[in-house]
Amino acid sequence: MITKIYRVKGTFVMGDEYHKFTKEYKATSEHNVEEKIYARFGSKHGINRNQISIKSIEEIAPEDVQDPIVKEIL
Repeated sequence: MITKIYRVKGTFVMGDEYHKFTKEYKATSEHNVEEKIYARFGSKHGINRNQISIKSIEEIAPEDVQDPIVKEIL
């Protein structure tokens, strides 16, 4: 399978506040990235899927990666 790099932008609710996020992941499809977001935010922050709002998922070139962990695995 061919993996691509995706940048995900959105917001999540924690308490009474909305927090913005931008994450980069290496995955095979946009659907896989979406599931990773829900799983990681759920386990890290203990929030439900309905508290996470994904605004955009875009494929990016390897040169545009900003996350040092994703850069390391390229």
